[in-house]
Amino acid sequence: MAHYAKIVNNIVTQVIVAEADFFDSFIDTSPGKWIQTSYNTHAGVHSDSDGTPLRKNFAGVGFTYDETKDAFIPPKRYPSWLLNDSTCQWEPPVAYPDADSDERYSWNEETNTWDLG
Repeated sequence: MAHYAKIVNNIVTQVIVAEADFFDSFIDTSPGKWIQTSYNTHAGVHSDSDGTPLRKNFAGVGFTYDETKDAFIPPKRYPSWLLNDSTCQWEPPVAYPDADSDERYSWNEETNTWDLG
């Protein structure tokens, strides 16, 4: 089984699972195009160490497809966050505090800082 994302105006509008043989004969006359995506790919890495990543991220409805990068990019969470071109993930302008801590932080867009709690 393989996953395919329907792209309309560079936005993912649907993701389906289909047998490759079926998909080759699948006819969809509505606008847009279908592009394969990999459930096992996140941030440019395949979950299986022997696997090959496909299009940086598994597509989701609302993701953008960047044809130049041949990548699916998730929606931007906050206006201040920046796109990492190698992972095609949005990253905060300030690193998350001590990842080894049990404390939880949330992003504060007004101050561009991580707030405890």
